Amino acid sequence: MNFENLPIPALVLDGVRRVGFTQCTEIQERTLPISLAGKDVAGQAQTGTGKTAAFLIAIFSRLLTLPPPPKNRIASPRALVIAPTRELVVQILKDAQSLGSELPFRMLAVYGGIDYEEQRTALGQEPDILVGTPGRLIDYLKQKVYDFRRLEILVIDEADRMFDMGFIRDLRYMLRKMPPYNARQSMLFSATLSHRVMELAYEHMNNPVKIEISPEQVTVDLVEQRLYHVGQDQKFSLLLGILKSEPWERLLIFVNTKREGERLEARMKQHNFHARAITGDLPQKTRLKVIEQFRDKTLPILVATDVASRGLHIEAVSHVINYDLPQDPKDYVHRIGRTARAGATGHAISLVCEEFAFSLEEVEALIGNKIPVIWAEDKDFITPLPEPPRHEYRRHGPPQHGRPNQSSRGPGGRPGGGSRPQNRQRRTGQH
Repeated sequence: MNFENLPIPALVLDGVRRVGFTQCTEIQERTLPISLAGKDVAGQAQTGTGKTAAFLIAIFSRLLTLPPPPKNRIASPRALVIAPTRELVVQILKDAQSLGSELPFRMLAVYGGIDYEEQRTALGQEPDILVGTPGRLIDYLKQKVYDFRRLEILVIDEADRMFDMGFIRDLRYMLRKMPPYNARQSMLFSATLSHRVMELAYEHMNNPVKIEISPEQVTVDLVEQRLYHVGQDQKFSLLLGILKSEPWERLLIFVNTKREGERLEARMKQHNFHARAITGDLPQKTRLKVIEQFRDKTLPILVATDVASRGLHIEAVSHVINYDLPQDPKDYVHRIGRTARAGATGHAISLVCEEFAFSLEEVEALIGNKIPVIWAEDKDFITPLPEPPRHEYRRHGPPQHGRPNQSSRGPGGRPGGGSRPQNRQRRTGQH
């Protein structure tokens, strides 16, 4: 279905064309006729299928076609989008600003880690569309910086993640402060429409139409998946070999812990790979700057804990590498969903060591098939340089190039030289 076939206002269609959208994705084709008619929707779709554009187009269309409610004595947005993570909030606002750049709406995002008073002042200027995380939204709500008296549209994004992250009590608190379910339009989107998610929908929405695009746990069909069984002490050696042999363009590497992320960043830079890690304690402004560098291709390699596994829409990520296999099988689906987005192809490589191999069976049960195994040979390993001490993990500056330079190459053009590392005593306390 083309967007022109839907009752979308001309100004919104102009924005759709400007960002390069032509045909609806499946989630857009099935939800937009319902949401544009003013009905509530509970939609399930896997990541990267166009959910954000689906609810943004509905919001813009409704706000343009309905007269605005009377002004309130304090700020009161007409549309509210609630998302579980700061990164997702920033991405939604960015998409809204791109899609609605010519629309007469003030848009604002509020979330933790950014100047508190600056956001408070901006919120007091009465944005039409407000995007935020539950904690910061409730904080300003309790201080009466804004209220929900003019609220016409509510969107809850990544609802299942709200439960996983413990935000459900905060979400219910805000819902009780809003106009009744039959006095606003509500949309809920989730990777899974579990019983608890649908209970929330039926309790706080007006008889929502349930739309399911794909089975609950399905990986992106266009992702080529494979795994290596490798010892913990040889993972980095194999990673260097993969980076040398794979025709990667932009690489997202997942680890399970903050400490391993910092360690991997330091070792990658030591081998002249331009890489940065985003972890939970990284200042928010720095984290957003790193993500933006990765998005605009000035940073070719991003190392991340699962803080980045959901909600980030970054085009042309050619490879996702699970340096650590996730302990929660659902995170595997979300991680590899960072590649093969919007119809592109992608590659997902998992390094399965003895520490995290226990979750492999659950991952394969979740996705419904066995991940093809590649058996590494001696030539696939590259001997790494001695590991830097931990206190230097954040001290290494970026190298001059995104790939190894000649000065760091050993025999055969391999960084560090050699083939397979000698057996070394396993380091403890590193993971």
